[in-house]
Amino acid sequence: MENIKTFILTLVLAAFAMLAEAQTFSFGTAENTDGTQWLVDSKGFVVGGKHCVPVMGEIHYARVPERDWRRELLKMKAGGITVVSTYVFWIHHDAEEGKWDWAGNKNLRHFVELCKELEMPLVLRLGPFCHGEVYQGGMPDWIVERSINEGFKLRTNSRQWMEATKQLYTQIGNQVKGLMWKDGGPIVGVQVENESRGPWAYLAQLKQMAIEAGFDVPFYTRTGWPQMSGKAEFGEILPLYGDYADGFWDRVLTDMPGEYSDAFTFKGSRLSAVIATETFGTNQSTQMEKGDLEYPYLTCELGGGMNTAYHRRINIFPKDALALAICKVGSGSNLPGYYMYHGGTNPQGNGVHPMSELQNSRVTNYNDVPQLTYDFQSPLGEMGQMNPSFHPTRILHQMLADWGEQLAMWNVVFPETNTEKGNVDNHLRWTVRTDGERGILFVNNYQRMKQLSRKSIRFTLMHDSGQIQRFPLKPIAIPEGASFCMPVNIDGIDYALAQLFCRTTDCTYLVAVDGIVPIIGIDGKEVIAKPGKSITIPSTGRKVCVLSQAEANQLYKIDGRLVKAKHGGVAFRDGTRIVEEYWTRNGKVNCKQTQADGGLRTIRMGSQKVAEQPSDADFEKAAVWTIQVPEKWAAKANDLFLEISYKGDVARVYADGKMVEDNFWNGKPMLVRVADLIGKQVELRILPLGKDYPIYLQQAERTQLASAPDGRLLSLDDIELIERRVKQ
Repeated sequence: MENIKTFILTLVLAAFAMLAEAQTFSFGTAENTDGTQWLVDSKGFVVGGKHCVPVMGEIHYARVPERDWRRELLKMKAGGITVVSTYVFWIHHDAEEGKWDWAGNKNLRHFVELCKELEMPLVLRLGPFCHGEVYQGGMPDWIVERSINEGFKLRTNSRQWMEATKQLYTQIGNQVKGLMWKDGGPIVGVQVENESRGPWAYLAQLKQMAIEAGFDVPFYTRTGWPQMSGKAEFGEILPLYGDYADGFWDRVLTDMPGEYSDAFTFKGSRLSAVIATETFGTNQSTQMEKGDLEYPYLTCELGGGMNTAYHRRINIFPKDALALAICKVGSGSNLPGYYMYHGGTNPQGNGVHPMSELQNSRVTNYNDVPQLTYDFQSPLGEMGQMNPSFHPTRILHQMLADWGEQLAMWNVVFPETNTEKGNVDNHLRWTVRTDGERGILFVNNYQRMKQLSRKSIRFTLMHDSGQIQRFPLKPIAIPEGASFCMPVNIDGIDYALAQLFCRTTDCTYLVAVDGIVPIIGIDGKEVIAKPGKSITIPSTGRKVCVLSQAEANQLYKIDGRLVKAKHGGVAFRDGTRIVEEYWTRNGKVNCKQTQADGGLRTIRMGSQKVAEQPSDADFEKAAVWTIQVPEKWAAKANDLFLEISYKGDVARVYADGKMVEDNFWNGKPMLVRVADLIGKQVELRILPLGKDYPIYLQQAERTQLASAPDGRLLSLDDIELIERRVKQ
C-alpha cells in the first residue's frame, strides 16, 4: 500500500511550486526599543524576523473587575492567546460630555501596562462606533442629541462628528502615551470604526486623526465587512474578517437561518454573509475585491461564543468555536481572532437606560440583550470560568504556536467540490496547507445543529494535470463531529490520524480524536499508538506520543516543557511561580420562596418587530426567592460565586434592591459574584416562560417548554456555591 509520505511528495510537489516572495506593507513604526520589528506582509505577521500565526482574543477591560485583570490575562495566555484585543467604548468614558472617566474598571492605562508586563501585544479598537452590544454602539447620549438638534449625521465626515471623534482619539492617546510598540509598549495595532461601508474618505480621515493622537503603530485595521461603498486605497488599512456559528441578531425564530452552515466548511472567500444581518440584511455578497485578496487573511471576529438576545436564545455547543477556527486556518487565515475570548459584565447604567443594547434606543436599536451579563459563552466566561470550548481551542492554539512559522508560509490546497457517489454534500470538509514536502491536513466533519449527509470523508487532491489521487489508506471513516488537524511528513511522522498538539525537545505530541483509531505512519509502516505511550522513530530517534483528550486537557506547555494541571484547571506562570486555578463545588445554598409569580405577561413587540424584553415593572410580578449569604463568606468573597440553575424566561438577582446580575434563559445556569451580595438582602426573581412567546429556543429547551404544565415554564432547580482556588 502506498504510504502517505509518497502521497505528499508525489502529489503536492506536482501541484505547487515554491512560494514567491511575499509583499510587505508599510504602516507605522514597526521597530520597538529592543530592535524587534513587527511587520506585515501578504502572508501575515513577521515578528522578530520570523513568520508566525498569532491568536488574538477579545476581552473588554471595562466589563471585567480591575482587580481581576492580571489573572484573567494570564489565563488567556495559558489558553494560547498571544495578542489581546479590546474595544474602547466611548460611552463608558464620556457619558457626560467632557466629564472623562478613566478610573477603576475603566483605567485603560493600567490595563495596557498589564499587557506590557505580561508580554501580550495589544490591538485597541478605538471606535468611535464600536457596537459590542453596548447602548447606541458606544456612542454617548450627548453626541446623539447634538446630531438630532444640529442636523448632522453620525459616522460621517461631518464637521461636528469629526470634532467630537478627534477629542475621543486625543483622550485615548493621552491615556496610553508612551505605550506604543515603538516605545517598548504592547500596542501593535489599532482599529478605526467598526462595520462601516465608508466612504473611504471617512476611514482615511479617522486613521489620520489616530496618528495625530499618537497612534504610530505597526498596523491599522478595519472590519472587512460590509463591503466598502467605494474603492479603498490599497495598503493603508488592513481589512480583518470574521464568522459566527449562529447569531442572536437574526430576526427569524428558526434553527441556523441563512448561511451559518457555511462557516463550518473550507472556502476561498473571507467574507461572511451572516454577520450583522440586522444592520446590513441577509443578502450580503461574499465576492472578494481583488485588492483585498492581496492582503493577508486575518480575522478579528471569529465567534468564540455568542450572546443571547431576548427574542433569540442561542446556546453555543463546545465544538462550535474549534470547528470555526479549524475551517478558517485551514482556508488560509494566519490570524484566528476571537470575539469574544473572555466574557464580562456591563457597567451599571445611568438610571435613564442601561449600558446594554436596546431596541428602544434612538440609534443602533438592534436587539434587546441582557442588561448586565456579557458571558458570551466564550472560552473564558463572564467570571473567568472555563467554558467547554477552552481546552479544544487551546490545543489548536498550541499547535499554531509550535508550527506557525512554517504554516504561515504554506500554500492552501482546496480540493474539488466532493461529488463522489454517496457524498452528496458538496461543501468542502477538508483542505491541506503545505510547502510541497510537509503539510497539515485540516478536517472538519462537524456542523452545528445539522446532520451531515455522510458518515465519513474520503480525501482527494487535484493535480495540475487534472488527475485525481486518493488518500493512500484503507477507507478512512471520519465520524460526524470530528474536527482536527493531522500532520503530514512532520517531525519524522509520515502521517497521523490524530490532532497535532505540541513539540518539546525530544517528543512530538498528538491528541486522539474520538471515534478514530490513532494510526501513525512511521518510516513507511503503520503503527497503532497507545494513549500516553511514546514511540521512538527509528530513522530520527525522536519520539512521538498520542495523548487521550483527558490527558491533553491537563497538560500545558510552559517554558518548553509540559506541566500537568492536577485539578483539571488552568495552569500558568505567574512571575516565578507556576500555579493552577481551578473551581470547586462547595455545596447547596439555602433559599426560601417568598412570592409566587403573577402569571404570564403580555409580550410587546419592539421597534425592530421582535419580542421586547420585560421591564423593571414586570419583575414586580416575578416569582421571588430570598437567598442566604452568610457573613463568613466575606473573607473569600472575591473568589466565590453562586451558580443558579433555573428554568424560565428571565432571571435577575437583586442586592438591597439593586440588580447585580441578569440572565435570559437558554438552558445554561447563571453565575453571580458573591462579592456583590455580602451583607445585603439578596433576592432572586424569575419570570415564567410561555409556550407561545415569540422567542427562539433550541431543540432541547423547546422540548422542556413543550412539556411544561399549563404551557408555562418556571422552576428554581438548584443554587450551588462555587469557589475559585489557586495552588502552586
